[in-house]
Amino acid sequence: MNGGRLHAAVAASALAGEEAHHELLQSVVDTARSIFAAMASSIILYDEQADELVFRAASGEGADQVVGTRFGAGEGIAGFVLRSGEPLVIEDVTADPRFARGVAERSGYVPKGLIAVPLLRGERTLGVLQVLDRPADARFTLAELDLLALFGRQAAIALDIVEGAAAARRVLADDRDAAVVARVAEALDALEGPRREAGARLMKTLEEVLSGPTGPRRGDDLLLQ
Repeated sequence: MNGGRLHAAVAASALAGEEAHHELLQSVVDTARSIFAAMASSIILYDEQADELVFRAASGEGADQVVGTRFGAGEGIAGFVLRSGEPLVIEDVTADPRFARGVAERSGYVPKGLIAVPLLRGERTLGVLQVLDRPADARFTLAELDLLALFGRQAAIALDIVEGAAAARRVLADDRDAAVVARVAEALDALEGPRREAGARLMKTLEEVLSGPTGPRRGDDLLLQ
């Protein structure tokens, strides 16, 4: 059980987890826009430290310039959905006092109608998934609201993966924490018999947690040889 190997495995798993997370979020917005025949779709995540919402994935109109745009967590319809944890269907956003036109203009696309659902993971609201503007002769329905909520749950699972990856990178970026990981691995490596086997299981579990379901599945060749 080599500390350096574990350290490298955690680093690779963290990066793979983030890449997979980005691809999954993009897949969610692309698929949502296609299914709803909408002009645009986006995922907006909550940055707790800054108390802001930030566009993390987008598809369709304004997608090229919206990703990375930030605004206050209490602003606009997305802010309302974030705070309330309740989905919304709005046919004419200009008639809704919660609509923040300035935010929409900064994002590069001002919608007429939208459907938005919270990204729920346990008791936390991680962000908002929204679909903007159907064809002129189509209206959003409650059944479609339920369907979009399913996409929201998929996106929330992806967020759990990336949060684990980010935590791993923070450990690796701190030499003191990285040294702790190495020392733990070395100490467990010095054990014998059942205690060594228990230690191997602990390190394998650690690697699996940090890797997440989309990380590399090479744990057996990275631990005990």
